Amino acid sequence: MRYMQAVVIDLFSRKVVGWSMGSRMTSQLVCDALQMAIWQRRPKGGLIVHSDRGSQYASKKYRRLLKSHKFVGSMSRKGNCWDNAVAESFFGSLKQERVQWCHYQTRYEAQQDILSYISMFYNYNRLHSYLGYKSPMQYESDMLELKKVA
Repeated sequence: MRYMQAVVIDLFSRKVVGWSMGSRMTSQLVCDALQMAIWQRRPKGGLIVHSDRGSQYASKKYRRLLKSHKFVGSMSRKGNCWDNAVAESFFGSLKQERVQWCHYQTRYEAQQDILSYISMFYNYNRLHSYLGYKSPMQYESDMLELKKVA
């Protein structure tokens, strides 16, 4: 069974703030992931949204969504994989830590399991060396406390 995923990751905390899954990688799939991130974070205009060079990110629909929220779309040059390393790292972790061990009977079952991985494990419990071996939620909580003290 084949399924495609799109994620939006907050680079500050490495938290997955938007995601979507479907049978094909379409502009609707990436727009749904971005819409979820917008709903969760309510970012201001000027936000830089980085993506890879896939046609779905260059679509009119996706560019209109960016423009309607006054976001700046960013794609790296061809062959420059470093700009998308955080998303690639997430997908590597997802595959290694969860998906490779599961044999899903339906796409819905896969969606529910991956949703659980993201919302229950990755964002709340998975430690990241970049964050000083804290989870994204713990890192955000610690930074909020520091901001209150300052």
